[in-house]
Amino acid sequence: MGRKKQYNYFKKMAQLAENVHVAAEILEEIVDNYSTDNFAEKAEKIHEVEKKSDHIVEELTNELYDAFITPIEREDILVVSERLDDILDGINAMTYLFENLVITEMRAETDKFAALVTKAAKGVHEAMKEFPKFKNSKTLKELISDVNEVESQGDRLYSRLKKRLFSEEQDVLEIVKWKEIYDEFELIINYNEDAVDLIDGMTIKNT
Repeated sequence: MGRKKQYNYFKKMAQLAENVHVAAEILEEIVDNYSTDNFAEKAEKIHEVEKKSDHIVEELTNELYDAFITPIEREDILVVSERLDDILDGINAMTYLFENLVITEMRAETDKFAALVTKAAKGVHEAMKEFPKFKNSKTLKELISDVNEVESQGDRLYSRLKKRLFSEEQDVLEIVKWKEIYDEFELIINYNEDAVDLIDGMTIKNT
């Protein structure tokens, strides 16, 4: 009987990060070319990516239950996988916000928020691909730092857009809607930063 092939936890976490990146790009496309006519079709693509990631997390968790040896502590694998899933859940939730809040057009600079989400997600993806080489990597620290910088940019944009919303918008309903949307954008970017900070912490702990 053949020996069971060793489960590649790093590869699965990289797949989760790739799905995050793909979903972020779709969200950016939705925002950049917003139309209620084709919104449902594009949103469904994000829903499908989110479902695929749920299956990966379930598979990975089941493997951890049975694993005797893991490349890093199983709790660390689980927590970073869950945080990657949080990012994707946030992106998925954004599509439901657009739908449920009956958004008919994007406000100014919403595209900048979506672009930062994609930039952060790409950084997380690159960092996760590099993570297996954490003991000798010459680029991992820089990749982590880049995502931290995106998060800082997101904070500044969030502050500016909320100030404009509350100082210029007269329609209370619009204020309520867009505050919720801006809050979700910021949360997604924060989750990206959390993911790379977890990678950073695991690197320090295992070297």
